[in-house]
Amino acid sequence: MLTTLLLLRAGYGYVPFSSLESVVEHNKEAYYLALRRTQRTIRTDAPDWQPWVGFFLESLRGQKRRLEVKLQHERVVLASLPELSLDVLELVRKQGRASVAEMAEATGTSRNTLKGHLRKLVAGGHLTLHGSGRGAFYQLG
Repeated sequence: MLTTLLLLRAGYGYVPFSSLESVVEHNKEAYYLALRRTQRTIRTDAPDWQPWVGFFLESLRGQKRRLEVKLQHERVVLASLPELSLDVLELVRKQGRASVAEMAEATGTSRNTLKGHLRKLVAGGHLTLHGSGRGAFYQLG
């Protein structure tokens, strides 16, 4: 979690899309082995950080590979969306969340037209609807 926090603070916005924790969980045995090897030497005059640092860097590489696959998939999916849907997704990404009224104003599109696009974006997992009525807003799925 600390690594994720540090990456987010350093401006790496992709972190939520590819969890380092899930990579570590997937390689649990190697994690504990590297940790034990480093811990055995930690209180000596020459601590051996290589097992832990090697595991950590290999985990980051695994996270990067997973992210590349996800991004490629997103590119394919997004390429098939109508321009209005892409505009809505970009607005929500920039603002963090948006209401139908905000989307209508930003895109110059009627609420009824937007609602059809929003239904498809929610069904496709791109957006999540929170609330109902005038207080409703959408966030990235």
